[in-house]
Amino acid sequence: MKKIISLLALTGVATLSSIQVNAQSKFEGAYGQLGVGYENVTPSFSSSGLTVSGLGTLPINTTVSNQGSFVGVVGAGYMAGLTKDFLLGLGVEYSPFAGQSGNYSYGIAGVGTQTGTYQKQNSYNVFLSPATPIGQDGLLYGKVGFTGASIKATESGSSNTTNYTGYSLGVGYKQIIQGGLYGFGEVNYISLGNTTNTYSGVVSGHTYSYSNTSSANAYNAIIGVGYKF
Repeated sequence: MKKIISLLALTGVATLSSIQVNAQSKFEGAYGQLGVGYENVTPSFSSSGLTVSGLGTLPINTTVSNQGSFVGVVGAGYMAGLTKDFLLGLGVEYSPFAGQSGNYSYGIAGVGTQTGTYQKQNSYNVFLSPATPIGQDGLLYGKVGFTGASIKATESGSSNTTNYTGYSLGVGYKQIIQGGLYGFGEVNYISLGNTTNTYSGVVSGHTYSYSNTSSANAYNAIIGVGYKF
């Protein structure tokens, strides 16, 4: 009788262990990944107008072009299983590549126009990632993040860099290829909030001042590979 009870106990332990193993997603734990894709940046650029003492305010006309280019992303994070159907991850990602240059201009009608180029660079994202397993080897996930980037503006051979911050939203899918190796694809939306730069000086005894306000939205689509450790 004791042998039968012992056998049943061992069988129960083995069954529970099997259930726990099957309940654990293959994506739980730390991971690292590399992705490449295409990104389109839609900037916004406006000016307050040029205010000159004794003369008033003159309107400044502004234009800016959209810019599309290759994007590469390095990422890492950790996924924790909260239930068998829900995981929550924390991740970081960085894009070491500068985007292609876009064009902008601003000026006063009948007076003159200043032209320049801009590049989005040094993009980063810190995000939470809710996810749910799809079958044994798949994972559907979302991303909600705090994001930032630098925009380098170049005019007449000189340049300056402005830092922007905002939020990001994304959705994607991961699929185990073999062992811890997986492939993934995702799309993301990035919103970089308004930044205002103010300029002032004196010309021919008249003081002047003006400000430029800029922001940007971006969309990207990325595919890549990663490894779950």
